[in-house]
Amino acid sequence: MPNRLATATSPYLLQHADNPVDWWEWSDEAFAEAARRDVPVLLSVGYAACHWCHVMAHESFEDAETARLVNAGFVAIKVDREERPDIDAVYMAATQAMTGQGGWPMTCFLTPAGEPFHCGTYYPPQPRHGMPSFRQVLDAIARAWREDGARVRGAAGQIAGRLADNAGAALPPTPVDENAVATAVETLAGEFDHAAAGFGGAPKFPPSMTCEFLLRHHERTGSEPALHMASATLGAMARGGMYDQLAGGFARYSVDAGWVVPHFEKMLYDNALLLRAYAHRARLDGDPLALRVADETAAFLLADLRTAEGGFASALDADADGVEGLTYAWTPAQLREVLGTADGDWAAELLSVTEAGTFEHGSSTLQLRTDPDDPARWQRVRAALLDARSRRPQPARDDKVVTAWNALAVLALAEGGAALERPAWVAAAVEAAELLLRLHLVDGRLRRSSRQGRVGTAAGVLEDHACLADALLALHQATGERRWLAAATDLLDVTLARFADPDVPGGFFDTADDAEELLHRPREITDNATPCGSSALASALLTASVLVHDGGHYRDRAEAALRGAGAILGRHPRFAGHWLTVAEALLRGPLQVAVVGAGPDLVAAARRAAPGGSVVVAGDPDEPGVPLLAGRPLVDGVAAAYVCRGFVCDRPVTTAAEVAEALVRLR
Repeated sequence: MPNRLATATSPYLLQHADNPVDWWEWSDEAFAEAARRDVPVLLSVGYAACHWCHVMAHESFEDAETARLVNAGFVAIKVDREERPDIDAVYMAATQAMTGQGGWPMTCFLTPAGEPFHCGTYYPPQPRHGMPSFRQVLDAIARAWREDGARVRGAAGQIAGRLADNAGAALPPTPVDENAVATAVETLAGEFDHAAAGFGGAPKFPPSMTCEFLLRHHERTGSEPALHMASATLGAMARGGMYDQLAGGFARYSVDAGWVVPHFEKMLYDNALLLRAYAHRARLDGDPLALRVADETAAFLLADLRTAEGGFASALDADADGVEGLTYAWTPAQLREVLGTADGDWAAELLSVTEAGTFEHGSSTLQLRTDPDDPARWQRVRAALLDARSRRPQPARDDKVVTAWNALAVLALAEGGAALERPAWVAAAVEAAELLLRLHLVDGRLRRSSRQGRVGTAAGVLEDHACLADALLALHQATGERRWLAAATDLLDVTLARFADPDVPGGFFDTADDAEELLHRPREITDNATPCGSSALASALLTASVLVHDGGHYRDRAEAALRGAGAILGRHPRFAGHWLTVAEALLRGPLQVAVVGAGPDLVAAARRAAPGGSVVVAGDPDEPGVPLLAGRPLVDGVAAAYVCRGFVCDRPVTTAAEVAEALVRLR
């Protein structure tokens, strides 16, 4: 019999709808039930594409005896961290404080008041490697609650108090200037892997925002080390097994330092951020590898993650039929079976598929460490392998549409599509943005997600509002349509009113002032897999400041936010990648390019050559609602481009070559 998850909008929760565990969704009713029964809450947090979440589900939550223990001694609540990042943030802080680490599945035991007293992650079905079994944990927690409940409640209250104190702490404001940014580059150089590229050791996550920062820094200063670190890292990721050499798109991370074996789940946010970085690298000098990967990654987004409603699904699972990587790994014999002996052996050598294998059970991931000597043969082989792979078991798709992650895709497609002249990308960005504004914007406030055209009830958090505002500003520049600018500034004004911390200049909470009250109001200032809400907001505010009349208040708020995170930029730049991209744009001005008149060649040249973080607009002279076009006339009756920094503009130019020359000169 299905449990209470059967009507959920989250694919992750729906995966557990037939468990014998009597799951509840997060709700006041669930905690009231725990209080009525005087039992603790078992909070299980994960997401649909999480491999170890699937493992624990199969081992424990589908097991009748384990379910009996859970149902008898606890009220069990299941949360999708992607749908409720606020809940995830609060209890991940508790898990990390108690255990020194975190991850998913996250397993927390709470009082009926929501206060945590025991936290962990994955628990095996039998004791293993010094870890207790999940049943042992359940028994111990239930016994402690029965026999010493007052002490447990007291300890939980103290933990909750300390977590709230920590959450309220803010870093001292720190100026962000050229020295701070240069220090960040030096720190990154010290952490750079000169053998395999990337930063640090295994596991290696794609440093998309860090690469975007390094590209912008190179454009502004001419730094060759910055360009080398970004280019080498982007190249290594594209050549390795983390990149899908057949269908495009990137897996979540590499389990090794050499980018050979990925954790196979494919996330929308990774691919959106990487698309932006590769498109930026491609337009620097037409780098063919970066251009190919940008095209293939965009194609993956449009083919494999697009939803019927026009948005983008969240992820593809790592597993197929319960086996990680089953869809993607190959043996030499499998290549020969599909391609024949000659092509199979050629492909095995080209793609580093060995008899010993680079992955599991003698299979290998596909790598393309060198360009094929016969491109036509490679395209034929690639098509045949992709066709054969399509008949294998396929990973499940988490088809919920998350506002922030769709916004990252909109921004990458709009910005990259405009710069690389890919109108299909821009059209897809428009369609996704229209969906978000039509379905996710309810009474002027964003919701976090939707699925199959049904919007969820979870309120949007800071990153949803900030990322969408930033994306709409990119769409305004790509299309010239003022509706996107109006929608963006409406969102920014709501965000400033609802998310700002009145006690911390430049500080923002991740939840709105009228959101559901949790143990504490979460606040994140470091960039991780995605930009934190505060850095995304700073980016949008800075861009908007030069797109609207009297935008100085937006710039002031962006600068204050940047100062609030300034202390981490030089010391921990890998966790401040997006902040650093904002810093580069701020140090630039940001650079503005205004094209007046009918000059499509000028616009194309400006979009391709403008440094990252620039603002490029086009339209008629003195077009209403577009301040950058005010007071900038045609030149001798023909279209002209004005390149400006702050309040200072170069002389207008009238040819595409002159636009490109003026912008390249600024790199």
